Amino acid sequence: MRYQLFLGCTIPARQNNYERSARKVSEALGLELLGTDFGCCGFPVEPIDEVKALSMAAVNLKKASEVGEPVVSLCSACGEMLNKAERLLEDEDTSKRVNAILGKSLNLSYEGEKPVILHFARMLHQEYGLDRIREKVKNPLKIKVATHPGCHYVRPKELFGEFDDPEYPRSLDELVEATGAEAVDYVGKTDCCGGSLLAVNEGVSKAMTRKKLNTLKGKVDALVLVCPFCGIMYDKYQKTLEEEAGTQYNVPVLYYPQLLGLALGIDPGELGFDVNSVSVKQLLEKVIQ
Repeated sequence: MRYQLFLGCTIPARQNNYERSARKVSEALGLELLGTDFGCCGFPVEPIDEVKALSMAAVNLKKASEVGEPVVSLCSACGEMLNKAERLLEDEDTSKRVNAILGKSLNLSYEGEKPVILHFARMLHQEYGLDRIREKVKNPLKIKVATHPGCHYVRPKELFGEFDDPEYPRSLDELVEATGAEAVDYVGKTDCCGGSLLAVNEGVSKAMTRKKLNTLKGKVDALVLVCPFCGIMYDKYQKTLEEEAGTQYNVPVLYYPQLLGLALGIDPGELGFDVNSVSVKQLLEKVIQ
């Protein structure tokens, strides 16, 4: 199975533990990740100029189509943006406006290219399969895990069809359970991490992050997620939130490939835990036999 890996902007710059673990896990599962020269998906520009954002997405869609293999995105926002662009560019007027920009700046034209775009976690769940993952597990994890699906992983429903329930998603829980870990249900599971508001209202953004950490404090061994923006809020900001609230959360935050890598028996030193801000020492002591 071969896929083009779409990294986006945030992961290489701030969350390369996600990339490193995804590459190691893919190798262990026999998946080949191709290094297509993608650019920004356009998501950060969309609130300012939708046509320019779609133009950025269109360039990536053309590059992906030239290679021909399906695309897997580690970032939920990137995956949503690229899927959304394919649909919005079906509109003739929108396509003309995008091509006016592409023609002037890059001498390119979007011709309706629609490569398959999947989130990395969806690919594992839907195409690789839970049974095959279970067969590969060498070190079943006996820990309690809370999942955070985030806002863009299976939403909006119009883009992702019947893959998962956008209001009560279960696919990430099922992927966690395939490692042997227990996926714990909790109030606020589908709440936003607050990352989208960080540049607009930092106070509200951090309050949203703090709410979930307060809920999970002392109840789980880790919080598992699949989006770099969520990773920044729950992992990178956790110490700041502890200092402001005068408390200790001590909730390790893992990307799903890091959790899966532990279950596959991959050396933790190859899974990017040195990048994690919240200590994973106690967690690793629990799972490494």
